[in-house]
Amino acid sequence: MRRWIVQVAMLFALATSAAASNVTQEPERALFVGNSLVYVGNLPATFAAMSQANGQPVHSQMIVKGGARLNERLADGAVHGALNTERPAILVLQEQGGALLCWPDKQACVQSQAALKALAQAGRDSGTRVFLLGSYQSHPRASAELVKQEAAAAAQAGIPYVEISEVLRSASTAAPELPWFATDGMHPGPALTLLDAVQLHRAVHGRYPERGFTVDAPIYGTKSGLDATLRDANAPAPLSDTPTRITYSDAEVQRITAMLQATPR
Repeated sequence: MRRWIVQVAMLFALATSAAASNVTQEPERALFVGNSLVYVGNLPATFAAMSQANGQPVHSQMIVKGGARLNERLADGAVHGALNTERPAILVLQEQGGALLCWPDKQACVQSQAALKALAQAGRDSGTRVFLLGSYQSHPRASAELVKQEAAAAAQAGIPYVEISEVLRSASTAAPELPWFATDGMHPGPALTLLDAVQLHRAVHGRYPERGFTVDAPIYGTKSGLDATLRDANAPAPLSDTPTRITYSDAEVQRITAMLQATPR
């Protein structure tokens, strides 16, 4: 009799453990808001595929448009609407490259900082973890100033800052043969999209990824057909000639990770 009770108890414990495991594996929702620096290469889908392969399931959505600034998304209410309807656990904001460098004028800085604070607060009010993902500049002095201003804006908004510009300069100097940029020499190439995703993975999940992965989603170029409406990152592309798959190997992920770990902080 006692043996039977023990067996039943063990079966119950196993069932409870399996149920708990299923709950923890439910994908977290991530919402990306930004411009072509987000959608070229499809960073949201890349981050989701990387997270999935490394044991942290994520379902990514995005509100993106070429040349968009955060104050536009604050004005049109798109982010607030998505926070209310989709209830994302993670909100990743990326500002247009020059806005926080006061380009074309001082008003750009003021608008950017105000929008970042308001969107960060909206995220917090929804119980969402909010991150500012940095942009980048190639010139050393401009890059250092950009990182300084982005870090200050994130601190003012009370959210973590995921730096890109200086780690990109370091990594691209160490491995100039990698495809850091698209054919236009400005937008992210596969290596930069991977670097962005690795930096985000560390910020969001608290550790570097180790495993490679395949992104089965549109791999957008600069001509995307996207507008600033909410869409799943793996939804069919508006343009039928958009590539739909890219694979990053274990070795590629580990190489980028090693570069980031070696970068002075």
